[in-house]
Amino acid sequence: MKLQILLFAAIRTKLGSDLIDVEVPDDACADDLLQIIGMRWPAVADLLPSCRVAIDQSFAEPHERLREGVEIAVIPPVSGGHDGPQDRSRISDQPLDLAEVIAAVAHRGAGGINSFIGNVREQSMGKQIGHLEYEAYAPMALRVIEAIIDRIEGATAGVRVAIHHRIGHLEIGEAAVIIAASAPHRAEAFDACRAAIEALKRDVPIWKREVATDGETWFGRGP
Repeated sequence: MKLQILLFAAIRTKLGSDLIDVEVPDDACADDLLQIIGMRWPAVADLLPSCRVAIDQSFAEPHERLREGVEIAVIPPVSGGHDGPQDRSRISDQPLDLAEVIAAVAHRGAGGINSFIGNVREQSMGKQIGHLEYEAYAPMALRVIEAIIDRIEGATAGVRVAIHHRIGHLEIGEAAVIIAASAPHRAEAFDACRAAIEALKRDVPIWKREVATDGETWFGRGP
């Protein structure tokens, strides 16, 4: 069967396209797809072992069967204007506002509110950074962010979490991500905020490209 595959970040850059057509056997699974792409496009073969396949904006199991008529994407390792319910999640190409994120989690039972701001820094791994560019698989990213928020809020009574992430061109000093977590007690707020940023960096399909004075590099981790 013939499938259309969405591409992102370094894989999209190397192949020069955000969409490819791939012929796969009728019984092919997610892992098979990555192998087939690697054989047909050797330039990205070294990137594929760390990638995951998404079907209809949800991560597929390695042996999940592929099928026609669904949206399929290859998701590289993830870093982190689309808004989620109650503005607790946002992916936007506009500057982020700490006050808005805090307002999304404030409530009368919150004894503590903890926030995290990830800024663009001017040096990274010994390189002088000119700017960053963030890219997202926005519909899936919002779904995953909402799942992260639901999981953290469901684990502890009274906890509320908001995650806002910037995409597009960011200059040095600009905020790439702002997270806020409220809870009845400060320890719970700290724990929820840390859990949110770690899950964001691990699971949300957002990528960054560091544009330095000596070249550019795609990264699958957040700021």
